[in-house]
Amino acid sequence: MPKLRSILRVFEDRKMGHLLLLGFSSGLPLYLTGPTLQAWLTVEGVDYGTIGLLSLVAIPYSLKFIWSPLLDRFALPGMGRRRGWMSLSQVFLLASIAAMALGRPEEGVLFLAALALIIAFLSATQDIAIDAYRTDVLAEREMGAGVGVSVFGYRIAMILAGGGAVALADHTTWPRVYLAMAACMLVGLAASLRAPEPESPAERPRSMREAIAEPFREFWGRLGSPSAVVVLAFIAIYKLGDNVVGNMTTPFLVETGFSLTEIGVVRGVMGVGATILGVLVGGALLSRWGILYSLWVFGIVQAATNLLYLALAQAGPHRPLMVLTINTEYFAQGLGTSALVAFLMSLCNHRFSATQYALLSSFMAFSRDIGSSQSGRIVEATGWPVFFLISIVFALPGLALIRWIRHDDLAPRHDRGDAA
Repeated sequence: MPKLRSILRVFEDRKMGHLLLLGFSSGLPLYLTGPTLQAWLTVEGVDYGTIGLLSLVAIPYSLKFIWSPLLDRFALPGMGRRRGWMSLSQVFLLASIAAMALGRPEEGVLFLAALALIIAFLSATQDIAIDAYRTDVLAEREMGAGVGVSVFGYRIAMILAGGGAVALADHTTWPRVYLAMAACMLVGLAASLRAPEPESPAERPRSMREAIAEPFREFWGRLGSPSAVVVLAFIAIYKLGDNVVGNMTTPFLVETGFSLTEIGVVRGVMGVGATILGVLVGGALLSRWGILYSLWVFGIVQAATNLLYLALAQAGPHRPLMVLTINTEYFAQGLGTSALVAFLMSLCNHRFSATQYALLSSFMAFSRDIGSSQSGRIVEATGWPVFFLISIVFALPGLALIRWIRHDDLAPRHDRGDAA
């Protein structure tokens, strides 16, 4: 019990409550320009081709590293560098989401599409600022807990803006739904205005040239070429085995014989809860074990869960095993996410945390967006059982690279951000 209390004590800090609310604010806009908007347009009879094209409004999330140096270089008067940008983006997000209520899909979608693109840009900007703030404000022992509560808030917002908003639309109009969602942005704004500043704020870059070029030079110079290559490769492939399976989970479950309702309930309800639990447990254990050891353990757990899919492929439509498999997988995803995000935060110099985190997170997206793109072809060539065995092999290179990462690469907190 004393050990458990010492692990959980890190969650008691006041900043964790603010990170929870900021995570909520970060997660709220995503579905409002994605699945929830698609539901509205579908109900209004918009053709599927147009609805599909609207997925392009999410492009700012992939390109946010382009304008992240602005958030490192400039600070809004009267507030800290991170809190000012968070507050500004949240005010404009509130107004933009509320403006969606003026849209009339039956008369055309151009107005809603333009607003959705603006919301995505503002949301990506908010994410840059929140990620940088979380990186700057947390001590190393607090990183896991900070990531845990942030993801908890993010997931709750996704549930509210996804299933909650769609369910609400059954009882009122879509414009009123978007007005209600806009009001929820006040949660994040209140957190930004009251959130504590980092204890030792880092000096801002002195010019835009420095803000753009120095994050690369500092990162490469601090780690050295061999270590920098190893670290970037590790970030890109650590979750490859997990993402390869995740990309084909729905087709596998459908082909195995489970109904869409069963899949939706287990993945969309129980799975979200398992992910949240995994992130919170991972955050607590990170505080005690440290980042590198946690990456080892959580990575092994992630790979091992793919054996449950192998068992399900052999067993057929066995519902208890399906529930166990999906919830275990989502729990392991939460563990791995908590460790990898904490690792990214530990690599950032506080002077350039907005830019460096945005760039590093783009490497993290590699296995999700590119590395897993051939998973369907592998299934076609091998069949499901062999595919799940291969996915475990894909997890091994990331685990192997951990032994080549030096603890010095994590840059102790007092060494970051104090260089002129």
